[in-house]
Amino acid sequence: MANEQNLRPGEYKFTQEDHKKAVIASAQARREKRDLRKALELLLEQTYTDKKGVTRTGAQAITEKLFSEVMKGNVKAFEVLRDTVGQKPVEKVMFAEVDQTVIDEVERAVLDNG
Repeated sequence: MANEQNLRPGEYKFTQEDHKKAVIASAQARREKRDLRKALELLLEQTYTDKKGVTRTGAQAITEKLFSEVMKGNVKAFEVLRDTVGQKPVEKVMFAEVDQTVIDEVERAVLDNG
């Protein structure tokens, strides 16, 4: 548990006023993100009619455009589409201490088979 004895004295100490400013700025940032999210949700739900008279929601129009980009071979569009439907591959990095002899053995095995 943290207490005064555990804390290292630092060069920078926050005053009550600094803390209050940080809390206000954080709340403002959260409000702005919330407002942006709500505005985007409204745009996605709104219906639009294209030049051919076809009516669709913003989400449908974006999805169709994204899919057409995928079909043209746009890899970035494919990644966005894949990630959106929940098929993003897991990105894990694992660290392990391995003896140098094991590393050398693996390298030899790989090079001998290549």
